[in-house]
Amino acid sequence: MRILFCNFEYPPLGGGGGVINALLAEELANRHEVTVLTSQGLGLPRREVVNGVRVERVPVFFRREQAAANMPSMLAYLPMGAAHGLRLFREQPFDIINTHFALPSGPVGSFLSHRTGTPNVLSVHGGDLYDPSKASSPHRHALLRLWIRHLLKDADQVVGQSANTIANVGKFYTREIEPRLIPLGIRRPAWAPADRKAYGFSDTDFLMVSVGRLVARKAMDQLVRMLKDLEDPAAHLLLIGSGPQEESLRRLASELGVEARVHFLGFVSEEEKFGVLQMCDLFVSTSQHEGFGIVFLEAMASGLPVICYDHGGQTDFLEDGVTGHLLRLNDEATLRVRCRELMHAPDALARMGETNRRRVERFYIENCAREYEALFDDVIRRRKH
Repeated sequence: MRILFCNFEYPPLGGGGGVINALLAEELANRHEVTVLTSQGLGLPRREVVNGVRVERVPVFFRREQAAANMPSMLAYLPMGAAHGLRLFREQPFDIINTHFALPSGPVGSFLSHRTGTPNVLSVHGGDLYDPSKASSPHRHALLRLWIRHLLKDADQVVGQSANTIANVGKFYTREIEPRLIPLGIRRPAWAPADRKAYGFSDTDFLMVSVGRLVARKAMDQLVRMLKDLEDPAAHLLLIGSGPQEESLRRLASELGVEARVHFLGFVSEEEKFGVLQMCDLFVSTSQHEGFGIVFLEAMASGLPVICYDHGGQTDFLEDGVTGHLLRLNDEATLRVRCRELMHAPDALARMGETNRRRVERFYIENCAREYEALFDDVIRRRKH
């Protein structure tokens, strides 16, 4: 099977949506010919093969950061992606298009599907439909809702990765389609825990960790305030990721007098990320919404309990009091209480961590890839008949 992925972000650009696309593409490349049509920026090559995947990048304008796109770069992907996509089809036909994100990737996949007669599967990731932290979120704007509604109805099949994402399709856009639920997956971690001493920590320190882009939607200022309120010098917060909020978070940590216990690790390799996760005690997140949340799976695979809010796709696989704690959105007081409780409850930490290692087994990338593979075959057959 020849598969073309359309996604405006692909590693090292972007966040979780690009990461999962890369994992899926690389897993499918073990059995199929896989090409990704994505954005170029920050000195990345126009064309390369990465882990068996042919990556084609089109120039976009004014992208300044690896972690976050801006409006000019997203808009530029539409004409540039469409034009280069047609060139790719002239080089060789594809059997299936899998477009990730309704906007800005959706119009590119839809255009190529119509021009070439190739079936298109549209995978929506949550933030492309609903982002409560942004005034620009498409669910707030009538014209964007109409545009996305058209893209959803135009696709041969829509895939959502969580019950929450599928519910938002119906709530904000259209109930005239039946999206397919395919949970995301991660690669099995194959790295050892990092050495605490190498990072300046002792065995008695209590290490809380969060992974994600430092953007407003992640609300990591709440984690910094929580650390201050714990008032325990043994408690530390490790932030893995980069983004435009870093300077304001550093300033807040300094103002609260906890700058020595908030550790900004920046963008790190997969090996270092999983090493750090495994050396920590607790995963914490104050994200305002996640369409799915692969970072929670990564924490579970590393044997960490998870504390986060109950607003998003993570409620499909996280359970309050069993995998950690699910809290009401922005309930900072309970966040502080639950973190303090687990800080002094090593048996509960161990029990929840072992539960998470077992639960995550069904969420590895090979399972996700098999479901996509079967769906692609089905969509191709339906289009032929």
